[in-house]
Amino acid sequence: MTNTQRIAELNDQYRKSLGVPGVQFTFTRGISVLPIEDRAAILEKVKTFNDFNEGNDPYGEHDFGSFEHEGNVINWKIDYYNPQMNAHSEDPSDPSKTVRVLIVMLAEEY
Repeated sequence: MTNTQRIAELNDQYRKSLGVPGVQFTFTRGISVLPIEDRAAILEKVKTFNDFNEGNDPYGEHDFGSFEHEGNVINWKIDYYNPQMNAHSEDPSDPSKTVRVLIVMLAEEY
C-alpha cells in the first residue's frame, strides 16, 4: 500500500466516524447558523460522501468533497496537524504523527 492509499484509507475511516466522541470536526459560521436538521443532514452527507474524482481529489487522498444541500454548495476539507496542533503533520500516513481535523463550510466561505 502506498502512502497516498494509506492517507485515503485513514481519511475515509476518520470521516465516517464523525459524531463519535473524540473525532474532531468544525462547522464554519455559515453552517453553524443553519437549522439543526440541516446540520445533521450535511454531516451525514459528509460521512457517506464517495464521489471522489480528478476534479475534487487530484492527489487521491480523499481529503476534500463538495455537494449540494438545500440549494447551498457545501465543501468539506480534512487538514493534517502534528500531535501538538501547532504545525502541519510531517507524515499524514502515520496516525501517531497526525491529528486530523475536518472543516465543513459553505462553498462561499472557502
